[in-house]
Amino acid sequence: MRYFEQARQLLPNSSLLPMSLAFLERRRGQWDRSESYLNEAERLDPRNVGLLTSQAETYIHLRRFPEAMRKLDQALDITPDDMATLSEKAAIAQAEGDLPRAAALLAPLHPNADDTQTWGTQVYQAILERRPAQIIPWMKEILAKPGPALGYTNGELRFLLGWAQEVAGDQAAAQESWRQARSELEPFLKEQPENSALIGVLALTYMGLGDKAVAFNLIERAMAANPIEKDALEGPASIEILARVAARMGEPDRAVAALQKLLSIPGGGAVALGPLTPALLRLDPMFDPLRNDPRFQKLIASPTPK
Repeated sequence: MRYFEQARQLLPNSSLLPMSLAFLERRRGQWDRSESYLNEAERLDPRNVGLLTSQAETYIHLRRFPEAMRKLDQALDITPDDMATLSEKAAIAQAEGDLPRAAALLAPLHPNADDTQTWGTQVYQAILERRPAQIIPWMKEILAKPGPALGYTNGELRFLLGWAQEVAGDQAAAQESWRQARSELEPFLKEQPENSALIGVLALTYMGLGDKAVAFNLIERAMAANPIEKDALEGPASIEILARVAARMGEPDRAVAALQKLLSIPGGGAVALGPLTPALLRLDPMFDPLRNDPRFQKLIASPTPK
């Protein structure tokens, strides 16, 4: 922070400096200050698409979806048909529970294997619609030619394939995909023992395989590696993993407590592009075990938190 502030005295017209300060403040949980820096950067460089989408992402993390949509539309005025921007609009529609609008935005998009944001949003859409059969062959096609530069993302896609197969009713195929995901993810954990996102995907994989003890141990490890107090942007993702695993593995009290916490704070999500919302909780099949819990019903009946 100190170095960036010093640099701003020397480069008062650089949008990169307030944008960088905004990213730092966002991680520190200073969301109002982050927004102020982003607005300052936009005044200096109003046609910077990366800046506009960064503003949109901040509003998504704050669940201020109409403002995020306006920024994404501004970006699309400059770079029409940009795939990442359109997939972000679809993610907002998902978070608001508008699956038809999300489907219309995603239908024309044909991402490459390295466009993880777009294909991740497409896969999640198929799962939210509970009609994943169409997307499963495409996922297998990508996984048949894994890109070495993608790192553990191949294992992440393999986990999602297993989830899609489970939702499609093919439990045996799901178990095989999760076993493969485990074998692909474990070596990366040795190289990146503090990578909370990687640890989180592995926890979900062990959840799918029914290994409750290992899944919860990994969640504790992820939360310790990147707690909210250290990273307000990505720290909440580990709490979402906790909520998902607890919901699936017969720990409703832990699941509801984690969801109550998540819905009260901003931050990034573990599966969707942004944080969980009541609308996503209503749609996401991973929370089906909680459907009859009055506490969960109260959470999903609430409006999208501000």
